[in-house]
Amino acid sequence: MITDKEFTLRLIRQLTQALEKLILDKPEESLMQKELDFDTLMRDIFKMSFTEISSKPKQELINMVNERQERDHKDYYEMLGNLFYFTGKQGQNNDFLDKAKTFYELYLQTSGIFALPVINRINEIKKALE
Repeated sequence: MITDKEFTLRLIRQLTQALEKLILDKPEESLMQKELDFDTLMRDIFKMSFTEISSKPKQELINMVNERQERDHKDYYEMLGNLFYFTGKQGQNNDFLDKAKTFYELYLQTSGIFALPVINRINEIKKALE
């Protein structure tokens, strides 16, 4: 039997993978990747819409992640980084890009993984925000 936490974590990982493919401009034919509904996905994960999530300050979002189990923090940070990076680049929104940078940095810290694509995105964001 799948628990609510396991379902949410699976949803986070699927969203992260879908966003990663969109960021790399390699979308697949699946419906989820063609028509990502960020509001619905954010409601399933955080119980609020993407608009509500995106209007929150970074520290409040970090606090929301910190309320989850520590072992899951890296998944949340990676997902939020990809989410804000993708939407920030699409809409040329510097606030979203700044949030993406923060969440990518937190992802690298919590995961302990050397992820060159993420490091490259952080550097790209830094240049865009200058």
